[in-house]
Amino acid sequence: MSRSSLRPRAVPSVRRIVTGGAVVLAALGLSTTVPASATEFTPSSTYSADHPSTEQRAGTLDGFVIENLPDGLGTPSDFEYEWEDVSFHSRVWETGPDPEGAFKVDLTVKTLRGEKLTDLEAVKDFLVEYEEKEPGDWQLEPVKVGGYDALFAGNEVFYFIEPGVAAEVTIDHERFTDEDVLDTAAGFHPEPTT
Repeated sequence: MSRSSLRPRAVPSVRRIVTGGAVVLAALGLSTTVPASATEFTPSSTYSADHPSTEQRAGTLDGFVIENLPDGLGTPSDFEYEWEDVSFHSRVWETGPDPEGAFKVDLTVKTLRGEKLTDLEAVKDFLVEYEEKEPGDWQLEPVKVGGYDALFAGNEVFYFIEPGVAAEVTIDHERFTDEDVLDTAAGFHPEPTT
């Protein structure tokens, strides 16, 4: 399957993120307008307006450390949302706007938390439905991410942490390599307990 045939399937997920953010804002009593398309979305960041260094943009997300990031990432934004009783915490780095005003997602790291995430196969089944994949068309390769069992598909890797907890990393495969996504995933793991 070519990368271009994957793009239309990614749009519903982006809309879920934008819609989920709108739901959170509405629940807080804040008004928002959901854009008609993802290209009209202007990210807001909780970080400095200056382009912070990679180290400044890393840190933690939902109890996970973010240690390895490729160079050349845009501005980060954090999102929290829920779908089918699974909660998501994500940090998305975007570059843009381009001459048409569109932003492009460089990298996304996310945690997934929910009772239905019982093992790696359950995580895969959930993501097939969430990302609207054709199960037979999704070519996944078993890999290890740190000490975790994972499934890798070029521009994304997801891995099972423990019952109820998983993680996923996706990357712009036109700008970054397989090694970049796997290195980022290896550095995105639960904070050590002391």
